[in-house]
Amino acid sequence: MGNDMGYHKAWITIEVPGLSRMVDRQKIPVLGFSAYSGTGKTTLLKQLLPLLKEQGLRVGMVKHSHHRFEIDQPGKDSYELRKAGAAEILIASPSRWALIADTEDEGDPDLQRMLDRFDRSCLDLILVEGFRHEAFPKIELHRPSLGKPLIFPNDPHVIAIATDDAIGRPTDLPILDINDPQVIVSYILKWNQEQH
Repeated sequence: MGNDMGYHKAWITIEVPGLSRMVDRQKIPVLGFSAYSGTGKTTLLKQLLPLLKEQGLRVGMVKHSHHRFEIDQPGKDSYELRKAGAAEILIASPSRWALIADTEDEGDPDLQRMLDRFDRSCLDLILVEGFRHEAFPKIELHRPSLGKPLIFPNDPHVIAIATDDAIGRPTDLPILDINDPQVIVSYILKWNQEQH
């Protein structure tokens, strides 16, 4: 592989009170999937996540959305409490919990702020769908038949390209088969191991 993968390291860090200074930071690698709309980011990630889980990895996921969305439902107590003025509301049941926060921001969400919300004690890796313009390691997904430009020439944080055809440009980056999730999982496992 043409790129020294050790150069591309991205972690989130959390202070753990009560532990010595030598072990008070817990680092979780962060790897993105960058592509234009319609390339199949979500479809591929739905294939990768169970394969990574089979390998024993506990994976967190951040998904960027360009649209407003509502995961709570009008008429539900949690929705009504949030609309009544709660800045954040945490809904908890025996099987899951969710934190819902409204933001005043008009622009894109801050990736680091989103990463800081994770409980790092139960994760080995965080995958990110989107946030193409942020500076962190990414696998570019590219389908030449869609006629979209390549991202890697303008983004030094792309560490590999997953594609279904020749990309039409020389590169030292690893080229992965976008239609072979196992190959991509193998690459992620190797990359993740090199981050520790």
